Amino acid sequence: MLLHQTPRSWDEYLEVLPIIGEKYRAIAMDTVGFGDSYRLQEKRSVEQYVHGVISFLDAMSIDHTSLVGHHTGGVIAVEVAASYPERVDKLVLSSTPYVDAEDRKRRKTSPPIDEIEFKEDGSHLTELWQKRMPFYPKNRPDLLTRFVIDALKVGDRAEEGHQAVSEYRMEDRVPLIKAPTLVIAGTEDPFSYPSMMPLANNIRGSKTVTIKGGMVPMVDQMPEAFAKVVMDFLDVT
Repeated sequence: MLLHQTPRSWDEYLEVLPIIGEKYRAIAMDTVGFGDSYRLQEKRSVEQYVHGVISFLDAMSIDHTSLVGHHTGGVIAVEVAASYPERVDKLVLSSTPYVDAEDRKRRKTSPPIDEIEFKEDGSHLTELWQKRMPFYPKNRPDLLTRFVIDALKVGDRAEEGHQAVSEYRMEDRVPLIKAPTLVIAGTEDPFSYPSMMPLANNIRGSKTVTIKGGMVPMVDQMPEAFAKVVMDFLDVT
């Protein structure tokens, strides 16, 4: 089961799915509130997103699975593994922040990443593109296009996933993880690369792998390299 970053959708794993799917049953779902899923009426939270994951697994009659989460998807995967350890065989946390008291304090003063004001002349489209452009490869406008499409689907709620993460007490939850865990980070991701070791050090027995050149969209930027790291970990008995 693969969980995407905010405000993306299952499309983030479009190229990864057939690679992993050669050996495993690979499923990428939309987090509730994003992609083509239903919109939450109540206050968004990591716990609400987890409820969506468990409901999906139940609907698919999947008793247990390995979880892969990227950025926000990684935080959701942490809570699934902490709250439902019997449902998680292995855990892969890709570019996942470590949200402790210090990080929550920092996030309170950090400007929103994807928040924009919709304008009649359509200039908000350029604004959204330019805000994300520094974190994407210069020669991959196709990746930014896919990001913008997903962001526009959720409109003024694009920041909700980030807001939910900013309120999450991860330092209380990661010690509850029992599943074998791999922490992955791209070397060119300024948001998550510094968090790789703090996160891994707080998960008992976890392993780490860095992907050279990986940026914020590492999953669809480098699908072959990403899928190989995931499958190498899943293949270990």
